[in-house]
Amino acid sequence: MKIAIISDIHDNLANLEKFLNWARKNKIEELIVCGDLCAPATLTKTLAPGFKGRIHLVYGNVCDRSVEMEKAKNFSHLIHYGDKGEFEIDGRKVALVHKPDKAKELAKSNKYDIVFYGHTHQPWIETINHTQLINPGTLAGMFSKATFAVWDTDNNKLELKILEKI
Repeated sequence: MKIAIISDIHDNLANLEKFLNWARKNKIEELIVCGDLCAPATLTKTLAPGFKGRIHLVYGNVCDRSVEMEKAKNFSHLIHYGDKGEFEIDGRKVALVHKPDKAKELAKSNKYDIVFYGHTHQPWIETINHTQLINPGTLAGMFSKATFAVWDTDNNKLELKILEKI
């Protein structure tokens, strides 16, 4: 299965649309979103309608916490976990949060194979015990180039993509 991981969109709809077009063309089956969408309309008018596969999503900073986020329930393919997501993909235990300190804490627990997080706007891969700790960077391109990650669960390979190069 091919899964894309994005974070820190910060309402950059041009970058989000470019990513969504790429995801459709490259048959991305699921999407993991590590928070900081910002305006609820980014989720309800662009992201959720623009991606038809399952979407796993957690809150980012304060900007994501809105009554309007309740509209996420209107999309049956979207799973909003709140502050922390836990799920399995192809037999691997996955955790999903926004902040790096919480991500490291989860990785140190040895309960997960992979922990995804965002917030820093810097792509990062680290192994803690047996757990991979992965930050896909920022899709918005704030403070660094716009990036996202792609995880092929069939061969367990993770690849970082720079948005301007796709």
